[in-house]
Amino acid sequence: MAEPSAGGRGRFRGLLSTSLGTLASRVLGLLRDIATAALLGMSSGGVMDAFAVAFRVPNLARRLFGEGALSASLLPVFTAEWERDRRAAWQLASAVFVWLSVLLAALVLLGEVLCGLFAWLGSDRPGVPLLAGLTAAMLPYLLPVCLAAQVAAILTALGQFRTPAFAPTLLNIVWIATAWFVCPHFESRTTQAYWLALAVVIAGGLQLAVQWPALRGLGFRFDYNWNASREAVGKVARSMGPMTLGLAITQLSALGDSLVAWGLAAPADGPQTIAWLGSVAYPLEQGAAAAIYYGERLYQLPVGLLGAAVATVIYPLLSRHVARGELQQVGADLTHGLRLVLAAAVPASLGLVLLAEPIATLLFERGEFTAHDAHRTARMIAGYSVSVWAYCALPVLVRGYYAVGDTWTPVRVGLWLIALDLVLNLTLIWPLAELGLALSTALSAAIQAIWLARGLARRSVAIDWRALSGSVAKTLLAASVMGVVVLASARLVSSLAPGSRTLALLIPGLAGAAAHLAMAWRLKQPEWRTLLGRDRGA
Repeated sequence: MAEPSAGGRGRFRGLLSTSLGTLASRVLGLLRDIATAALLGMSSGGVMDAFAVAFRVPNLARRLFGEGALSASLLPVFTAEWERDRRAAWQLASAVFVWLSVLLAALVLLGEVLCGLFAWLGSDRPGVPLLAGLTAAMLPYLLPVCLAAQVAAILTALGQFRTPAFAPTLLNIVWIATAWFVCPHFESRTTQAYWLALAVVIAGGLQLAVQWPALRGLGFRFDYNWNASREAVGKVARSMGPMTLGLAITQLSALGDSLVAWGLAAPADGPQTIAWLGSVAYPLEQGAAAAIYYGERLYQLPVGLLGAAVATVIYPLLSRHVARGELQQVGADLTHGLRLVLAAAVPASLGLVLLAEPIATLLFERGEFTAHDAHRTARMIAGYSVSVWAYCALPVLVRGYYAVGDTWTPVRVGLWLIALDLVLNLTLIWPLAELGLALSTALSAAIQAIWLARGLARRSVAIDWRALSGSVAKTLLAASVMGVVVLASARLVSSLAPGSRTLALLIPGLAGAAAHLAMAWRLKQPEWRTLLGRDRGA
């Protein structure tokens, strides 16, 4: 089995910059969610439900056409063009910017029309006009943020990680500023929600603006030559179809969860039974979609810091190996990436499950967000967090398939799992309410990760399963010790300082983290040195 390449070891240093940028974005994201929760609450009036679902629509398209499928399909083609002819690479980038702008403008226009039709057809159902209006208000966000994602992909391909990593923080900064300084001037929660929607659109433009100078600094000059770039653009377009579905599986599942939560939640001022099911009581209460939103935001913190960060750093490396014919190194660096992800994702998963209640209480229980809302959010955090390790591994595994040119296997596996998630959703919500939505997503993600990992063994990617299993065994042992320390610390705090929300989270969290790192050091886990940026050779 090959060792991680020298280029791979050096390139993994970009992981620290990417993770720090993601950490800044996620921390600001928590502040933005705290501000939003205090402003709009969760279950009062259904405004937060509508906003949470509406934000998913442009956000899903951003994941697909921005940082998702298009970026993933552009990066290897751009890398190959860069290795061959730098002018051709810039011509490819120019062509992608032009055609993406045309496509996105058409999609935004179509989306606005569909929102209008949805509002008209569902005008007699409570909440439909608000959902349609908020969605329409946020749709223009697509154009600048998707272009910004392509700029970020090119910067990443050329080894520039810092600017793309920190650009997403602008969304949270603008959102927080609006929630703190603009929205309090309006009493209507609906008006406040529309101001937040406007903030989203403004932030998209800023993300593009701050990255453009970095691209120019690398030598980019707009050079649209369709005849010269047509073949390369064709390669991007042909791979984008399956990549769109492959990278969208988790996002489509999340959108499905939100739509089920919104559609099967009892309205506050309407009938409490479902007429077309023979007057069966609604399985969910108002606020279910908002509970999903807040619960997801917490488990996505380690996903962004670990899975997305490692995938961002490793994918241009894998693409470069393939472009140079260094296929042996693909498996070695992919194994290294999975070891990095799982070393931190497993304890993060356990920690979020054990500390879900104090996390939700400390972060969100204020303003319009009640203790009952915090308890519902805690259940969602715990339910989703069961499979944090799987969510983190999936972006890395999918890019392993893409590196060897297999774009359809993640699609086939993902479609089966979307179907399974939907079946589990409609089954588990009756006994477990919204918790059933979280658990169905967690179970589907775990199955998907295991399925894709086993499938790679039948491809030309030679994952070092012995090294990976050895690393996971050490991680599980360290996480077990961490879990015992967290539970013991939580019991101690509850007896010595009952009612202290800060200490209930801080002491068990810090004690558990210290215990895990001590065990990782005792077990000589090299992954943590790399994750902390202290391993010069990795």
